[in-house]
Amino acid sequence: MNIWSIAVKEIKSSLREKRTFMFMLALPIILMLILGSALSNAFDDTRTVGDMRLLYKSNGTNEQMSIAWNSFIKALGDKGVEVAQVSSGMNGQEEVRSDRYTGYAVVSDAGIEFYGSSKNAIGSNILAGMLTVFADRYSLASAAYQIDPESASAIVKGTGQRDDFIHETTLNPNKKPGAIDYYAIAMTTMIGLYSMFSASYSFTGERTNKTSTRLMAAPVSKGAIFTGKMIGSTFVNLFFVLVVFLVSKFVFQADWGNHYGMVILVLLTEVLLAVSLGLGISFLFKGEGVRAINNIVTQVASFVGGAYFPVDQSTGIFSLLSKFSPLHWSNTGLMQIIYTDNPRGAWFAIAMNLSIATAFIIISIITMRRREGAFV
Repeated sequence: MNIWSIAVKEIKSSLREKRTFMFMLALPIILMLILGSALSNAFDDTRTVGDMRLLYKSNGTNEQMSIAWNSFIKALGDKGVEVAQVSSGMNGQEEVRSDRYTGYAVVSDAGIEFYGSSKNAIGSNILAGMLTVFADRYSLASAAYQIDPESASAIVKGTGQRDDFIHETTLNPNKKPGAIDYYAIAMTTMIGLYSMFSASYSFTGERTNKTSTRLMAAPVSKGAIFTGKMIGSTFVNLFFVLVVFLVSKFVFQADWGNHYGMVILVLLTEVLLAVSLGLGISFLFKGEGVRAINNIVTQVASFVGGAYFPVDQSTGIFSLLSKFSPLHWSNTGLMQIIYTDNPRGAWFAIAMNLSIATAFIIISIITMRRREGAFV
């Protein structure tokens, strides 16, 4: 009963702190809106190729080569590629360099020389891929002529005609986070880590408010006080995290997938980790040292953990540091369960959060028992 009374008292005290209340709710929501809107283009993988124009020069004398090439350029035209033959006095390479054509191909009996545009790299690569496919198909036809001329003729005539030879299938098509989706997850986990501040102040605040002596004089064990404060701090900070979660989902329409139970479990264990970390710091350090350590841990963990920008493609020392941030494994676990339906990352995040939380709870208990009198 004493545990629940202390927990309720802790919850009421936290909710009465208007500045803390506004900070824990307003900061992630405002950052979510600003970063999600300002960096929306950074999460847009759509690329516009534009019109592709192929200039070519045919020096071939082989009849089969001419038949195959004519069939190929006809197929390109049907697909929307503008194909033109170089005219007298025209420099094909200069035309490409001036960005009047996407690519220039010189066709001969020995093969195809292709000059691509650096100003339209995507279109140039597409044309190069098409020409490579044509060359491979023609090589196959040439080899077939020596064995079965009829099959070779079919290959040549069919050059460029089949557009269903390769079927492309994606897993969970279009299932990827946009800017708002990413920052909804990142800001929610970031504010969960900020639970360190209120948790560390839970005991130091008793000393600041001159209530630590009265609390120790009450007929309540240290264990009950510690447990009640931890439950209360975890509950109120989880409340803040869930409010941010609900606002991002229903106001900003962020995608949180369908596995809500697993998502909330990851968030709960992250809050538990942050609360345990904050309590441990409050016992290990005193005075302004507690605030300084909290600021350093939260800011560094947020920066390298992907709160402000994605870090999944980072390398070197930055990539190494990110792996030590609770935000990194929490964000990764949430991304996997939301966008690939893979719970492995979420379970890893839960295990890491609980392991570190347990370690700091043990440290706090040992430190608390060694102290005589007041906690702080």
